[in-house]
Amino acid sequence: MAASCSTYLITFPPSLRKSALPSYSLSWQASLPSTASFAVGRRVFPRTTKSLVVVVTAMMGAKPTVLVTEKLGEAGLELLKGFANVDCSYNLSPEELCTKISLCDALIVRSGTKVTREVFESSGGRLKVVGRAGVGIDNVDLSAATEHGCLVVNAPTANTIAAAEHGVALLTAMARNIAAADASVKAALFWVLLRKWKRSKYVGVSLVGKTLAVMGFGKVGSEVARRARGLGMQVIAHDPYAPADRAQAIGVELVSFEEAISTADFISLHMPLTPATSKILNDEVFSRMKKGVRIVNVARGGVIDEEALIRALDSGIVAQAALDVFIEEPPPKDSKLVQHENVTATPHLGASTMEAQEGVAIEIAEAVVGALKGELAATAVNAPMVPAEVLSELAPFIVLAEKLSRLAVQLVAGGSGVKSVKVTYVSSRGPDDLDTRVLRAMITKGLIEPISSVFVNLVNADFNAKQRGLRITEERVVMDGSMENPLEFIQVQIANVESKFASAISESGEIKVEGRVKDEIPHLTKIGSFGVDVSLEGSLILLRQLDQPGIIGKVGSILGEENVNVSFMTVGRTAPRKQAVMTIGVDEEPSKEALIRIGNLPAIEEFVFLKL
Repeated sequence: MAASCSTYLITFPPSLRKSALPSYSLSWQASLPSTASFAVGRRVFPRTTKSLVVVVTAMMGAKPTVLVTEKLGEAGLELLKGFANVDCSYNLSPEELCTKISLCDALIVRSGTKVTREVFESSGGRLKVVGRAGVGIDNVDLSAATEHGCLVVNAPTANTIAAAEHGVALLTAMARNIAAADASVKAALFWVLLRKWKRSKYVGVSLVGKTLAVMGFGKVGSEVARRARGLGMQVIAHDPYAPADRAQAIGVELVSFEEAISTADFISLHMPLTPATSKILNDEVFSRMKKGVRIVNVARGGVIDEEALIRALDSGIVAQAALDVFIEEPPPKDSKLVQHENVTATPHLGASTMEAQEGVAIEIAEAVVGALKGELAATAVNAPMVPAEVLSELAPFIVLAEKLSRLAVQLVAGGSGVKSVKVTYVSSRGPDDLDTRVLRAMITKGLIEPISSVFVNLVNADFNAKQRGLRITEERVVMDGSMENPLEFIQVQIANVESKFASAISESGEIKVEGRVKDEIPHLTKIGSFGVDVSLEGSLILLRQLDQPGIIGKVGSILGEENVNVSFMTVGRTAPRKQAVMTIGVDEEPSKEALIRIGNLPAIEEFVFLKL
């Protein structure tokens, strides 16, 4: 019987903190088996009960399970099999998919499988990543995926050239009536009475000097534009998000939607299917096009109103259309659009080259395996896309961000609802050089998890914050310092709440904690108005005391009697013999009786125990 995969969050021993970078995108929690051990590099450490922050997989012979519901290239399957149990089950009904998904950690689909809200709900929280072998993700319910903390990744680069080549192939085939002429020649050879060369019927149009409007100037659209320029066409493009300099670099002018559709001789569609682009080419838009325009679509069928296109073809507004995609695939047998004499149709062949198929399989397999390992996928479509080099540089600050917010929220007194949080990033770099999206997600994680049963990750952080009415504002402050460090320190403030530890309240009335990274280790450097220097690991005891001799020894003795190991102890004070804040790091949780004894010491004014 195959063992199930359990992924746990643990704190590494100090010797590994620098070498083992934490992962955040696909963490989930489960109770730890008493006999489990955890492999990290070449060393094995016994089970720990410390604060859980890093993803590893329990080495008990278990592998995650990946369900593949549509044909995937062999190279991709082999890559998957090296890491996971792979279940290739094709042509599943929606009911069969919902039944199977509760046993799977990842799902890989192409365009034919609908990954609906019901699929995510049926997974029972086990499904952690959905991989779309291709570019478009309109068959995946992204909102439901995000709500359920499931990462969605795609393979946007491997089939780019294949799709662009197919678009140009349809463009030229349509212009020269290749498909119809080929069918005519073959029919004439078969039927003796039709032995004619129908050359005059298939006179085409030249591409040189004609205007091509590329609608959607992403990866595929820009490659089509590059090739069309090589064919001597004048290329314009419409894309509200495309940078003008990238278009200018290949000799393309970015224009408005209206100018594109009204001046083009040929229109090539390369936009995603979204609510904004659904049936964007409709009767009203066709009426504003140049009479005799020719249209190519290798993007998504739903961006064209197919009934409106038939009317435009019949009226002559659209002279020809070359379509690789349709609203319903395959189209109905009686489809008037497919049967139209001025339509060239192919069965969604955009990515169908041997090279692209293998490339897509490898790209999506690598993304899914990386995600299951806890890595932040560069092709994630519902999580912050942070370049690997930025993530590596920010790694210790990511831990710091979560620890500070986790500490701050535990200081909030019961009954005080956390609604307003301000995060300040202080850096010697300019605001444009600091990507804080992943830091914000980890701040959210630290704020929500200690006070709820919800598990927060990069995918669902913003959703969970919004659901709870939690407003997080960010401020970037530039100060002198080393340009080598992305951040000098991070400050977290929670407004309009009461605190369990009054000393954590700043002069302006908010709970305030501040920290920085020292030697790759996150440290607490300020709480309220008190300066401290505390490594953020294990658990903490915060005490406000009158600064007088003997207090440190008395507190240490109480903990020693309870067999609680002290990892560090620091004292920050306003002035000698005045108020001071003592911060104690402990490896074990003290008993309630020990904490009461500490609180009853005459010089202790208040204290709080915090789990990090």
